[in-house]
Amino acid sequence: MNITVFLGAPGSGKGTQAKRLAESKKFIHLSTGDRLREAMQKGDDLGKRAKIFVDRGELVPDSIMIDLIDDCLTKFPLQARVLLDGFPRTLAQAKALDNNPATRVERAINFVVPEEALVARLTGRRICEKCGEPFHVEFVPPRKDNVCDKCGGKLYQRADDKREVVTKRLEVYRNLTEPLLSYYQSGNKLAELNGNKPAEVIQQDLTRLLNGKY
Repeated sequence: MNITVFLGAPGSGKGTQAKRLAESKKFIHLSTGDRLREAMQKGDDLGKRAKIFVDRGELVPDSIMIDLIDDCLTKFPLQARVLLDGFPRTLAQAKALDNNPATRVERAINFVVPEEALVARLTGRRICEKCGEPFHVEFVPPRKDNVCDKCGGKLYQRADDKREVVTKRLEVYRNLTEPLLSYYQSGNKLAELNGNKPAEVIQQDLTRLLNGKY
């Protein structure tokens, strides 16, 4: 299984870009955040355990994340091209992925965005409680305040998008996740991408990079 790892701080846009690529049907997008939220909404054992850490802006423990991703990957065909968004986030997770005989990490792409831009992106994000459609109070505002354009549902701010939690999430990222850059760089698998451009331009840069033409 061909794996491309998307690295970058919360709000760097890696999830948005992965979803766009998945629409081409050439890639499978596996979002750790989406899978975790599904588990938390279901209220199963994994979801309950993970929610404690997510609400505090802390990383979910390695043991939970590794089990979650391993379970997800077993459902994909071995010839799949998978974009991993949100995993790995620690060296232990990266090594567990490398030790999985069914997967091969081809590259790790780091989305680089200034911290002040990350805070603005995250704290302004709003989600529809009914259909999950994302909005942003500044960049993609709804036509009517706090009402989803798509289904009329009420918009809300996720607990982990509140400013105090965002600050903690970025601190956690710096302390625990950035060592992954050195890990993948040492294996000649790391590439950096400017994530502070218009989404359409980033997608073009990313496509060229994935095709070996960047």
